[in-house]
Amino acid sequence: MKERLKIIAIFVFLGMCFLAGIKGRVLADDALNNQIENIKKQIADLEGAIAPLKKESTGLQTKIASAKKQISEIEFQVSELGKKLIDKEADLEVQKILMSQRVRKYYIDSKRFSPLVMFFSSQGTENILQQYTWFQSIISQDKNVISSYSTEIENLNKNKTELEVQKIKLAALKKSMEDRFGFLSGEISKAETYKAKLSQDLINLEAQRIAGLNLPKSVGSGGISCVDDRTRDPGFGSGFAFFTFGIPHHVGLNQYGAYGRAKAGQDYKTILNAYYNNVSIEKKPNISIQVQGFGSMPLETYLLGIYEVPESWPIEALKSQAVAARSYALAYTNNGSNEICTTQSCQVYKGGNKGGNWERAVRETEGEVLTQDGQIITAWYASTAGGYTFTSSDIGWRSTGWTKRVRDTNGEINSFDDLFAKAFDRESPCFYSAQGYRTEYNKTAWLKPTEVADIVNVVLLYQKDSSVQNHLCYKDNSSGCDDTWDAERVKLELRNRGGTPFNSISSVSVTDWNKQEGRTNTLSFSGDAGQVSVSGSTFKSLFNIRAPANISIVGPLYNVEKR
Repeated sequence: MKERLKIIAIFVFLGMCFLAGIKGRVLADDALNNQIENIKKQIADLEGAIAPLKKESTGLQTKIASAKKQISEIEFQVSELGKKLIDKEADLEVQKILMSQRVRKYYIDSKRFSPLVMFFSSQGTENILQQYTWFQSIISQDKNVISSYSTEIENLNKNKTELEVQKIKLAALKKSMEDRFGFLSGEISKAETYKAKLSQDLINLEAQRIAGLNLPKSVGSGGISCVDDRTRDPGFGSGFAFFTFGIPHHVGLNQYGAYGRAKAGQDYKTILNAYYNNVSIEKKPNISIQVQGFGSMPLETYLLGIYEVPESWPIEALKSQAVAARSYALAYTNNGSNEICTTQSCQVYKGGNKGGNWERAVRETEGEVLTQDGQIITAWYASTAGGYTFTSSDIGWRSTGWTKRVRDTNGEINSFDDLFAKAFDRESPCFYSAQGYRTEYNKTAWLKPTEVADIVNVVLLYQKDSSVQNHLCYKDNSSGCDDTWDAERVKLELRNRGGTPFNSISSVSVTDWNKQEGRTNTLSFSGDAGQVSVSGSTFKSLFNIRAPANISIVGPLYNVEKR
């Protein structure tokens, strides 16, 4: 195990050095290919190193779950035994009282019925002897009952003690496994985080081969995790948060947009043609495809187990998703020649039959795929486009003929208010949201005025001297930089280049945005150093380098909120 972790650490270190070395350089074709292959090898080696850790972690999860179940069962048994003990002890007390009463009565009667009294009694000697014998029998029975209850209680206590000892042992074993699982999870998380960074750099270097990476982003069966920070208190005074319209990648079918269009009465063919350019719907035979971890299966069987959107959605939205998913699967696998994964990196597949309206949507569109010039398209889709979709080349992917820019609204847009009212995907929780958070501020993306000032200073410094980029990363995300300059150093460097730094920002506003294509063009900042306007794209790029923790602006159209 130690050797595996050492391997991971070596890869991370070497990779950090590697990424730092390539940042900001323009690479020749041969060098670019070498860099791509180098990163791919690092990713493959890293996956090989963490695979045994994941296997062990999965096994521990199963064992921990089993231990939890056993502990729960023991706790139930102990509880039931406790109830039985209470009942038995109560019954025992009743029997003791009854016996005591009978013994007392017997004692009184024995005093009252002396031999002389018995001789002269009108009841007769025989009757009195019968009563005496009866009392003796009852008392004997009482003793037997009490003895039986005492034995039962003793056995119950013994069983309870044994169960409690077993529970303690299981709890200790569970704790040991949880500690080990926590350690493994931490190491796997570190490796996965670095792997993600490698993958992102690979995407940047391999734009023309981006199609198979981290696509599509799905809604998933349980919705998506976006929180409206406007209603949440970070625990400090006034602050700012940058809210993005939609989440990456804004290409192809807008899932929540399809939802809104279906509610507005559009059928699935109209919906598909709204998001894909110059495509036709054709029927293809039900071929077999290879599904990672599940083996070979008919395409239509595979589709029944797709969990990209909730089956409670309108049927026409589900049909549009079914056709897109079927097209994506065939394009991704090259008509069954390649294997498809089961996560959001491909399409979310859980096996079995999801049933309900989803099954109906698959059945009613059986064999239907999207084609252009006779070829099945890679029908990308994403959860939420924030009112606008883009072509693949708009975001740095390879150019395609079937993606297009769409203002995904029901009517003209002249303001953000119009966008909130008319966007087809406005019901998505990620339609307008801040991305990222810091734990110490109630898991919000709110920034203090001084922190926004620091980011603005970074932008102003970069505009004066772009060569300082390798010093501008935030300390939480500094792997791509040299020695990171803190806020005071940034102010000093800006002054040295004739600029006037801000100490605090009092107001921020989007002063210009492209209402047709959905891009933030210009932002205006006011503070103790006056007022400045900066490019929306430049601010976004520098914000994502400088902003603390994992806070980021994830799309081309964004706004700022103040509290």
